[in-house]
Amino acid sequence: MRTLAVVGGGVIGLGVAWRAAEAGWSVTLFDPAVGSGASWVAGGMLAPLSEGWPGEDRVLAFGAASLARWPEFAARVEAAAGVSVLVADATLTVALDAADAADLRTVAEWVGGRGHELQVLDRAGVRALEPNLARTVRAGLHASAEPAVDNRRLLAALRQAAEAAGVQVRAESVTALDELTHDQVVLAAGASSARLWPELPVRPIKGEILRLRHRPGVAPAPHRVVRARVHGRSVYLVPRPDGIVVGATQYEAGFDTAVTVAGVRDLIADAEAIFPGIGEYELAEASAGSRPGTPDNLPLLGRLSNRVIAATGHGRNGMLTMPLTVDAVLAQLTDTPLPEAEPADPQRFSTAHQPSPLSSAGGVR
Repeated sequence: MRTLAVVGGGVIGLGVAWRAAEAGWSVTLFDPAVGSGASWVAGGMLAPLSEGWPGEDRVLAFGAASLARWPEFAARVEAAAGVSVLVADATLTVALDAADAADLRTVAEWVGGRGHELQVLDRAGVRALEPNLARTVRAGLHASAEPAVDNRRLLAALRQAAEAAGVQVRAESVTALDELTHDQVVLAAGASSARLWPELPVRPIKGEILRLRHRPGVAPAPHRVVRARVHGRSVYLVPRPDGIVVGATQYEAGFDTAVTVAGVRDLIADAEAIFPGIGEYELAEASAGSRPGTPDNLPLLGRLSNRVIAATGHGRNGMLTMPLTVDAVLAQLTDTPLPEAEPADPQRFSTAHQPSPLSSAGGVR
């Protein structure tokens, strides 16, 4: 039987390991703490359309291709693990001022011109969908095809499915890929991937999130993902069965995962500007993770050598792009590359790249 080593136990590594085992590979997954990295500290948004912006055609196309795979992938996960991982079925991006409202119209026009439907809403339209949002919200952009997943439920389900399919999980660090004796190796170590393949232009981007628990008598969480830009900072609210996840800050801070007072302060203030009732929620958790960023905000997905395949660099879109990544890796293992994954070919970087400034793709323009 062909052997496969998967280095990294986030949603990407677990998804690849599970599906490869189902395809007949003998799979070993290496991670000293499976599911504890950036995948654990995530909102779970699947929002490539409402995050679109003119000029980012490749990012939009890649994200949309993966979004189209999510219904089937979610059904497959539910069949394998017995749990549903979806927590919202739409995304609502809101504007607090005239400039942001104009940006929403720009996004709708540009994304619509590429075959995807987004609906621009006035103040009344926003309140009809989410009546508990702030009265200062003046416009919205509704993406009815953009759901969200519970990242922690997904991690547990993927691990359960992987182990049931025969994946051997080893709580070990890998210090050199050439020490692995497997026929093929998938490098899915997130922001740490460059430590094992130094030529990869992937770097850590710090992101902080809050998990807020609903208390009796306070305003219910929004039914949809709610996104906005407040004082130039992006903020999102993603519903959970017991409350809301609020995120996310972005810093070029290396592998620092300490939660800062300023980060918590900004997230709470920005979330309250959009959803005033959030001040009565219980602050259940504040955490930070290192997302794997690349110079052009596309992943690094494809062959690095005859034996090693990269599946890293997903930035803040690991949840969104996981189904396409899994399909692309399985295609690489059978030497039949997916056309949809071509923009993410890691060989597109022929020389060393300096880290680019943080993309504004994380929020409303």
